[in-house]
This record gives sequence, C-alpha cells and structure tokens, in this order.
Amino acid sequence: MTILHTQRLRLEPLNDSHFDGLYAINRRPEVMRYITGQPDTPEQTTAMIERTKAQWALCGYSWWAYIDIDSGALVGTGCVQNIERNPLNPLELGWRLHPDHWGQGYATEAARTMMRFAFAALDAQLLCAVCHQENADSAAVMERLGMRFISIEHWYQRDLAVYGISREKWLAVQAAAGSAAPTTPRV
Repeated sequence: MTILHTQRLRLEPLNDSHFDGLYAINRRPEVMRYITGQPDTPEQTTAMIERTKAQWALCGYSWWAYIDIDSGALVGTGCVQNIERNPLNPLELGWRLHPDHWGQGYATEAARTMMRFAFAALDAQLLCAVCHQENADSAAVMERLGMRFISIEHWYQRDLAVYGISREKWLAVQAAAGSAAPTTPRV
C-alpha cells in the first residue's frame, strides 16, 4: 500500500491502529456537521476503517491517515476514492481534519499530494471533490487546488456542490507553476 509524504505529513493507509485518532476526529460535531450531520459512534468509525481496508485491497487506493511528522499525531484523514465507493463513478478527493488543525494548510498540502498520486499513479483523467453547499472552507480548499465548481449533484444521499479538475487542466497548472510533468509522489 502506498505511503505518501508532504513537507509536514506522512500519509499512510488508514488501518486499525488509527482508530483512536480517527474517532477523535469523527466524534466531533463540528467536523461531521457537513459530512453526516452528526458525530460518529465508535462502531461507525470502526466500520469506516473496515470499508477503507477493503477498498485498499480492492483498488489500491482509499483513505490515508495524515500523520504529523514532528509529533506523530493523527491530525486528519483524506482519500482518493470513487464517489460513493462505486468504481463506475469518478475519482474523488476528500478530507477531514481535527479542529485543532483547521486553518493550518494541512488539507491543501495533503490533497495536492493525493492529486499528484491520482494523476500520476492512477492515470486519472478527472478528479472531483464534493462538499455540502454551505461548507465554504472545503470549497475554498477545492479552489486552491485548481478545482472549479461543476454543479450541484446528488451524491451520498444529498445534494452536494461538485468541484473538479481534469488531468489536462492540472498539467497546465503544473506547467505554469514551473513544475515538471507529473511524477509519482515520494513514497
């Protein structure tokens, strides 16, 4: 399974050892407000880990734990997955962070690395991200990533704002920033 690195984070496949850190995030009402609308129970967090492990085994990608390199703490989690975990749907980037780490750029930093992985290693042609229509903070991350609003669509049993970026657009952004063609992220 793929481990990714950023300047401040190690992204490692989410597994049973991450339960405490993940539950500390998922049980927070302010984190889950725009995701499910209610805090997770321990059983729901366990079920998320089980689904994630199955997706890693099936697809070779899913949710990563964001581990702060300096402290070793789990500060968040994020994914490359198919929307609604259906392989026929587009690839989706997603993330959630513990509130103690909001506003520090972790979501954007990790998502950029996950994007590079999706475009380089998975040869994705389109990446999407979805958020509750009132979640301005997540929408701002999507825009910082170069994603643009596509439409309001029905995913995960609700109407969500869908943002996306094509491989072609991503390559153009990388070229304009002086980056080389996509390379496999440092693992």
